[in-house]
Amino acid sequence: MSDIGYKATVTTPPSSHAARRLAAFAQSLEPARLPAEVMEATKLHILDVIGCGLAAEALGLGPEGRAAMAELGSGEASVIGLDKRLPAPNAAFANAMLCHALDYDDTHSDSVCHISVVVAPAALAVAEEYGLSGRELLAAVVAGTETVARIGMAASGAFHAHGFHPTATCGVYGATIAAARLGGLDAETTTAALGIAGSMSSGLLAFLNEGTRTKPINAAWAAHGGTVAARLAAHGAQGPASVLEGRFGLYESFLGEGAAIDEQLGDLGERWETFRIAPKPYPACHFMHGSLGATASLLDRVAVDEIDEVCVAVPEAVVPTICEPTADKQSPRSNYAAKFSLQFATAAMLLHHRVNLETFAAECRNDPAVLALAQKVEYEVKRYGTEGGAFPGGVRIRTVDGTVLEADLPYQLGAPQNPLTEADLRAKFRDNASLLLDADAVERIEEQICTLERHDDLADVFAQTTATKAAV
Repeated sequence: MSDIGYKATVTTPPSSHAARRLAAFAQSLEPARLPAEVMEATKLHILDVIGCGLAAEALGLGPEGRAAMAELGSGEASVIGLDKRLPAPNAAFANAMLCHALDYDDTHSDSVCHISVVVAPAALAVAEEYGLSGRELLAAVVAGTETVARIGMAASGAFHAHGFHPTATCGVYGATIAAARLGGLDAETTTAALGIAGSMSSGLLAFLNEGTRTKPINAAWAAHGGTVAARLAAHGAQGPASVLEGRFGLYESFLGEGAAIDEQLGDLGERWETFRIAPKPYPACHFMHGSLGATASLLDRVAVDEIDEVCVAVPEAVVPTICEPTADKQSPRSNYAAKFSLQFATAAMLLHHRVNLETFAAECRNDPAVLALAQKVEYEVKRYGTEGGAFPGGVRIRTVDGTVLEADLPYQLGAPQNPLTEADLRAKFRDNASLLLDADAVERIEEQICTLERHDDLADVFAQTTATKAAV
């Protein structure tokens, strides 16, 4: 493998299929030559995802994946909340489902993908099963992350417009890249694995119709599928190199048209999308975060009993996900549906001055005061120059005396241009993890993940996450 640094580029000819170029990039990454800043960002992404999974376990959300996978046999990979290990594909599924259960994990805005929640569980499971080091794990997560980002960015927003969940449809390729690298596959075999992954690319947004907690399964299936695709290729199974841009490939089949994937691949190894993954300050759909942040900025200027009208502003593309149908959003039928209701979340923010894990518990969702205020929340479409690179939004509040308060947030809190600090992310992890584990265990996990490059035995690193809340 060749060294790679800030200015290293893939030597595969530009005319090659995208899958070949991504495979060559992944195999060329040397952990020792990856920029330190990329490695540090990757560790924080992993920390954030694990924290979300620990919180979900504490709250009893998403255990179905773990229970189902535990029935399929034992292996060598750890699972949050389970006192036995599972085969890597099954551990990847169980952990990804848990880690996405709260919708509190990070998002890459340009690709509109929850990247870390797919790539990290897949990579963690395979690295642990094969007994690999923390440095190899980090390099694999970087390779998978950069893969998903570019595949999604080539058709930013288009998958949502067609009713598909890009976290899953694009994420499976990143999980495949990570698993293939950790499994020691060469570039040609990795290309075949990506071709196989195309037949595992799936995930609908139909959960929005009824507020069912199906979305975490999309992430889980992508993590699982990537690990299986890599294993199939390792055993000689074939897959088309044209799986992304070719006839009947990802873009033609899912979107009905091609996508500019070549434009996203020319600077592999120079531009690091790993830096541009945005963690969440609120456990709700990222599309709402700009508007929620704008609302939060006005809290000290308005009293709830003075509010006459509230109008939130969002880009047109996100309206079907978080604003419509209006009646359903103003009275969400489930706690999970409330996470995709800007009307509900705005009312909760105005009443309680926060949107956190308690906001979406049954007590708050059924609170007559929150639901009554949600009926006053309308929305309007607004264009923001930051669309496609952030999750912007705004709010306008009219009080009973006619005073109008307005705020806009072009870059949501957590975006690269409005970042959460390392201290913020560590604090978020501690808050989440402490719902399940004692302070010593939380501190130990935090320190171990933040020093992953020093560890050769990942089983020791993640042993504390397997503490059981209840028997499976």
